[in-house]
Amino acid sequence: MNSALYTGTVMHQRLRPLRHRLRYRVFSLLVDLDELPALAKRLRLLSVDRFNLFSIHLRDHGAGEAAGPRAHVERQLRAAGLPTGGAIRLLAMPRILGYAFNPLSVYFCHAPGGALQAILYEVNNTFGERHSYFIEVASDQDQNWIAQRCDKKMHVSPFLGLDMHYRFRIRPPGEDLSIGVQAHDTLGPMLLARFDAQRRPLGDAALLRAFCTHPLLTIKVVAAIHWEALRLWLKGARLHPHPPAPIQGVTLVAKESQTP
Repeated sequence: MNSALYTGTVMHQRLRPLRHRLRYRVFSLLVDLDELPALAKRLRLLSVDRFNLFSIHLRDHGAGEAAGPRAHVERQLRAAGLPTGGAIRLLAMPRILGYAFNPLSVYFCHAPGGALQAILYEVNNTFGERHSYFIEVASDQDQNWIAQRCDKKMHVSPFLGLDMHYRFRIRPPGEDLSIGVQAHDTLGPMLLARFDAQRRPLGDAALLRAFCTHPLLTIKVVAAIHWEALRLWLKGARLHPHPPAPIQGVTLVAKESQTP
């Protein structure tokens, strides 16, 4: 199967006007969306759309529709003039004992021939809002390290404004993976975030081990977000107003906007 478990570490570093850094261990699932029915049958500890120790609920991703995230992603492929029918692999944390929060989920969208043709970045904030950035992978890109960028469209952190852009540096899933995100304003980078992880076979033993080594991970992620926000506020970080979420749920990024 193409689906796998990835365990590693997340690092966040704020560079200015206040310096702040955190690092913690996490794991994510890489799920080939076409393999979901087979995974639900094969694994005792992972279910689809029902409660279990680990579960994947289709409404947690994409447009939250009954057709599931594949239909959502393929709409973006068609809107960008790209072929559909290839593998779509979702990197995200599952629900653990019924609860999940994914600040960032990443869809690796492959062409029918197998090549990686686009990446969709699905961002959730703690205000219950979601926005995605769909970026085509340029044909001349190094497939081992993919660099992309887009303007920021949705409010995420109360300590960062909206007049910014994201820069992504991605090592697609293999024996390891890396998801790097930089938030830039007109003066340069303000926030660096990175997830580095190694691949593990996706089985019940691996899931149980992940639960024991990362207990209640999804709850800890939300707790850590609010704890670090409190620490930043106590340090004197400036709060930015919360603008309305974008009307459109997805931003399609044109090829020509990828130049640095």
